[in-house]
Amino acid sequence: MSHGLESSSAPFGTVTGFLSRTSVVPLSVRSVFRFYTRSGELDLTALRIRGWVEDTLDAFLEDAYAAIEARVEQELDYESVTFSYETKLTMPVELTLGHLYRRAMADVHGDVNPVTGEVSTPISAYFPVETDDAAREERLRERASEQLEFVAHAERVARLCTEALLDGDMRDAINDDEYEDFQLDVDVTDAERRRVAEIAQECLRTRVEEQFSAFPAAVRERYTTAVDDSEAHQDDDQHFRELMVRATEGDDDATEQIRDEYKFAPFESNPDVLTAQERDWPYCKTQYERVGVIYDGMIEMFRAAGIDIDESFKHAIVLAIIGAQIWLDDVDDLEADLAEQQLTPVTAEYLICDTDDEAYQNVVDIATQYLDQAIRYAVDSDSILTGIATEYIYLSGTPENLDGYDA
Repeated sequence: MSHGLESSSAPFGTVTGFLSRTSVVPLSVRSVFRFYTRSGELDLTALRIRGWVEDTLDAFLEDAYAAIEARVEQELDYESVTFSYETKLTMPVELTLGHLYRRAMADVHGDVNPVTGEVSTPISAYFPVETDDAAREERLRERASEQLEFVAHAERVARLCTEALLDGDMRDAINDDEYEDFQLDVDVTDAERRRVAEIAQECLRTRVEEQFSAFPAAVRERYTTAVDDSEAHQDDDQHFRELMVRATEGDDDATEQIRDEYKFAPFESNPDVLTAQERDWPYCKTQYERVGVIYDGMIEMFRAAGIDIDESFKHAIVLAIIGAQIWLDDVDDLEADLAEQQLTPVTAEYLICDTDDEAYQNVVDIATQYLDQAIRYAVDSDSILTGIATEYIYLSGTPENLDGYDA
């Protein structure tokens, strides 16, 4: 995967390059080294921020799941249940919150960590000098009050986005009669699992509505617009399934339609988050409307709530998500999607191309194109965490499972 970025200088760059390719090194560590060798950017603070962000998101989910568990216990008369929901939707929220944490830390004055609220130990702790540490900490927190409030506000928006995304994903799963991601620690019948899913989604919907009321109306408008645009894309699903069936049966006209209407579909309106060159990339329109538009809308929710986020960061998030959808989900689900006549960039390539080798190489090139560009935008926006996460996406792929792979 070549990012077209300057590699770090030897000898450290040589060592990190080697470690980034060594399978015995954990994937998360390899991602850090790989990003460094591509960009020359190594910020260990990003790793600390990642831990704080993960703790924050875990707390959001624990709160939401606890509310769902209470509703399930009440309505289905269970004594005690543990609920969880399998989803990958929250990663862009984590990256956005991490980006904002990093900004607050860069802006703060003094020895206060605006993320944890901790005050650094003064030098007087190591020397016998009389000082009023409590008064000192209070003064420092007062000086850092703007950054502390910024973090608190960013976390409120992040909580809303997290629960809104979960609510939408659960609603889609219920509409598609897919309940396997709704997990309980007790045995339930299919009917009970369906009811648990409905309770979970209803509970989240109520929580999301309550949170929206604390924000300007524009926040809800940005979310509603993104959801409406995403659902409009789903209206084309049956048409694409029919094209796939015909193409599988050898209909050349259907194959050409897939190329024109799915792989190189033109945009009716041009989203600001994509350049003219990017809009011409394979599958850009269909995948932006499939997944990118939701996270475009998520960033706009932060902006509508009064939190400025630069355009390069939004570009990085949207393109990384499109790349992840193709490189992770669509590659992993190839066999199932073929069986279910589900058109994706991966199934499309195996229909369009003359050979498996060509299809394999196209899938690799297309996914890499999106991830490469996301890396460039991450560097432009000084979001090291997003760059590392994009490297992690790439390293997590399993292209060796595709037909046409040649070790």
